[in-house]
Amino acid sequence: MRRLVLEPRPMASPVWGWASPVLAVFLTCIAGLLIFALLGKSPVEGFQVFFIRPISSFWAVMELLLKATPLALCAIGLAVGFRAGIWNIGAEGQFILGAIFATAVALHFGDWPVISLLAMMIAGALGGMTWAAIPAFLRSRFNANEILVSLMLVYVAQLLVSWLVFGPWKDPMGFNFPQTVMFSDSSLLPTLIDGQRLNLAFLIMLGGLVVAHVLMNHSRLGFSMRTSGQAPLAALYAGFSNRQSIYMGLLAGGACAGFAGMAEVAGPMGQLTDKLSLGYGFAAIIVAFVGRLHALGILLASLVMALFYVGGEQAQQYLNLPSAMSRVFQGMLLFFLLATDLLVNYRLVLRPSLRS
Repeated sequence: MRRLVLEPRPMASPVWGWASPVLAVFLTCIAGLLIFALLGKSPVEGFQVFFIRPISSFWAVMELLLKATPLALCAIGLAVGFRAGIWNIGAEGQFILGAIFATAVALHFGDWPVISLLAMMIAGALGGMTWAAIPAFLRSRFNANEILVSLMLVYVAQLLVSWLVFGPWKDPMGFNFPQTVMFSDSSLLPTLIDGQRLNLAFLIMLGGLVVAHVLMNHSRLGFSMRTSGQAPLAALYAGFSNRQSIYMGLLAGGACAGFAGMAEVAGPMGQLTDKLSLGYGFAAIIVAFVGRLHALGILLASLVMALFYVGGEQAQQYLNLPSAMSRVFQGMLLFFLLATDLLVNYRLVLRPSLRS
């Protein structure tokens, strides 16, 4: 008797590794059109609103790049850890802590030109690193699972920011809304183009992608981290420090996510609220894997994910669909990515059964 089993498929070309996310994006778009039809909306109109309208004008493209900036920042930091086999799932919490630390600087030293903004950048990165250092310490000292620890810390960070904006940092003139006072002009990131909201964080993100690419692919530290992730015993034999990989993987993710949080409050928001993040830290995990943990791939994947965010807002406004549509597309993208990876890396074969 024979049975169907999965066996690894030899990769004929690395092109297949990049074909998988492209196919996943295509299948996500097709499935999205089917969802529009099931909801009683015209698939053609849904496609236009969700995918065309967000890039139909110069202003719309600038808004898309603005939305892609925190996604790419979080994703590139996560990619550094993922390559080392360190699974940082708490970028959302590190994003929030970066925003909190930056807000503390803005509220107390916000009137100092240039200096306050530089201090906010440093504080944002330190805030994210501080939050990431907790699972790093617990993993290296007690072998605690960094997935669970970093994920649970997200909810602690959400409660912390809620306490701050409902309590000591609440704007007394804010009509009882949970928010801080608006930051001064000295604490806001300068915009790149007059009349647009795209700011300096976009250029810093591009620079960060270049630095991360060099670090991961053209440095001894990157080589040691990749070796630790792919072959831990070989890394130990070569004298590479496993503890160093743990701390570098988590702290890099924390620094990037924390800086993204700073860019959000010092950019389009201009203040801290309890609705700070739209799930950027979680969506960045999908961005990192769709981008194949590669700097250029992450940039392209962040644009696709930003399109889903903006498209979801457009669908809510013009098609009267729920705001959760963007999350539906994110989930479908992850599902199809896993499915296409399975098809690319494995094949079904008939094997003789061991049972008589």
